[in-house]
Amino acid sequence: MPYEVTATRKRPRVFEELSGQQFVASTLMSSLSQNRIAHAYLFSGPRGVGKTSAARILAKALNCEDGPKASPCGTCSSCKEIASANALDVIEIDGASNTSVNDVREIKNEVLFAPNSSRYKVYIIDEVHMLSNSAFNALLKTIEEPPPYIVFIFATTEGHKVPATIRSRCQQFHFQLISLEIIKERIFEAAGEQKLTIDEEALFWIAKEATGSLRDAYTLFDQIASFSEGEITMERIKEKLGLIGSDTVSSLADLFSRGEAAEAIDLVQEVLSHGVAVEQFIVELAEYFRSMLFMKQGVTRESLLGTQSGSLHKETIDRFSQEQLETTLDMLLDLYRSIRYSVNQRYELELVVSRLTQITKRMTAQQVYERIEQLRTGMRNGLEADSEPPPSEGTGIRRQVHPAPAEKREPVREKPLTDADISHMMKALKHDRPTLAALLETAERSLAEGELQFKFSSSYGSARAKQELKNITKLLSDIAGRAIPVQITEIVSEPPSPDQPAEGDDTVQMVQHLFRGEIISGGSHESE
Repeated sequence: MPYEVTATRKRPRVFEELSGQQFVASTLMSSLSQNRIAHAYLFSGPRGVGKTSAARILAKALNCEDGPKASPCGTCSSCKEIASANALDVIEIDGASNTSVNDVREIKNEVLFAPNSSRYKVYIIDEVHMLSNSAFNALLKTIEEPPPYIVFIFATTEGHKVPATIRSRCQQFHFQLISLEIIKERIFEAAGEQKLTIDEEALFWIAKEATGSLRDAYTLFDQIASFSEGEITMERIKEKLGLIGSDTVSSLADLFSRGEAAEAIDLVQEVLSHGVAVEQFIVELAEYFRSMLFMKQGVTRESLLGTQSGSLHKETIDRFSQEQLETTLDMLLDLYRSIRYSVNQRYELELVVSRLTQITKRMTAQQVYERIEQLRTGMRNGLEADSEPPPSEGTGIRRQVHPAPAEKREPVREKPLTDADISHMMKALKHDRPTLAALLETAERSLAEGELQFKFSSSYGSARAKQELKNITKLLSDIAGRAIPVQITEIVSEPPSPDQPAEGDDTVQMVQHLFRGEIISGGSHESE
């Protein structure tokens, strides 16, 4: 007997055998039992979930010799011909290769003829979304008002691409992805029929890799069974298919959590040296961290985790925060998107691995904010502890807080002001306020008990200096770097002799000093 692949051998023959599509099966069976048969059906959903199989079962149910009935017998000539794809009145058309208006025109001409030997002429058009717009428009009238013996069944993986004018003329059924548990059951049954033993880890991996498609699971099972020699184990699958394995990925995640960069790089090189592709490495690493993230959030269903919960170590997960796991997963997804344009894919992987060994040291903005608030609270509590609290109510007891004795420091004694310091200040004052410095130069300077005294011989000079006393004090204090007390006084002189001018001599001397002038004639000017 020729070899038959598992997907063909295990194809469902009745609606009850449709795996994971209870709503579709029950609805079609109910409509057949009530003889409420539509003229057009649209089956949409992912690949490998039973759309074409359901279409063939519906065709058998319509043309069964005892039908129409919800469960075709499978033994009559009509059921056998449809099962073997030899029925003249059940026409399967590939929509991807028959997209033109001419192909649809042939269908329109054929529907005018009654079935050869069956009750209904059934057209099963697979991948119907591939038809052109013109072909869809040509089908509209035929679908809406076909002859009573015509039934159209459209199947597609992309139902949203079918025009609304077509969808509105069909009964629509959406096929769902098949759950991981159901796929595991079907694979276990197939292994038992072929007298193969399969361990739990390998069974879980095959079901997970199928991603909800039973046909994909059967195809992968056939490939693995061909090299397993009667026993399917995960170790043999990893060896033959070049997989990393959950143990290796778990060890790498543990190295990330402990920040051991050198060991992580060595492990990556060891994995890649066994021929594992960089893309495959990133995919498995991303899947593992996704499972860790879900486990961190409290998800325990293995079908949602995508891995067996025993392969996830709680100690490793606890070392990561949720934000760090999200950041890690985001970095791995970005890496997968960017490696196709990379100069060297291995370098890109090594760079990300090096960064991931420091991921547990990163703080999010929220964590930084919380840490700042903790420090602020600690500082406030420390200040309150150092201060004296109010007396306790009802007891009259006051807790005494004795601050630590401060170190005794010797008072800093300022260096006494000298004549050299005064000369330095006057030079600096000449640079900043030359007019004021010239005024002070006309006075006698002296130090008495740390006070700087300017003694003017004229009332004009002392009056002018007293007006500027605040400015003089500030300027000299700024120059000296400390407070310099300044006092302005006037020298009381004896009355002038008759042969000397009564007034103006001091003023003349000050003007002479200011302008560095010279008196060219003395006495008063006599008129000629």
